[in-house]
Amino acid sequence: MAVRIAGVILLNENRVEAALRRIYGVGLTRSQGILKQAQVDPSTRVKDLKEEEVIKIRNIVEKEYKVEGDLRRDVLSNIKRLKEIGSYRGNRHSRGLPVRGQRTKTNNRTVRGNVKKTTASGRKAAAQKT
Repeated sequence: MAVRIAGVILLNENRVEAALRRIYGVGLTRSQGILKQAQVDPSTRVKDLKEEEVIKIRNIVEKEYKVEGDLRRDVLSNIKRLKEIGSYRGNRHSRGLPVRGQRTKTNNRTVRGNVKKTTASGRKAAAQKT
């Protein structure tokens, strides 16, 4: 039986605590809180969950938290708003640069799309001996 919560299929072999983290917007702390509220043991495997436990978890996740599509939509609309008002952070988003003050001389490969640019050392080539 595949367990589907908030449109995400949870893997049967995983512990419930870890499986819930596949849902966008649910991390470790929130996962632990959900399981405590639903009174489910975090070390239980997804395949061993009873139907009532799955229903409890599904109700808590879908009713009390903003997850998956709704959360993604909110994040994108916040970024769009920053771009429209012309804020510094919005400009950084639109240029594809780090937004939160990281250095850009080195170490911003992730944000820029892992573009590898090799540069020369700046020294002239040594004269060749013949």
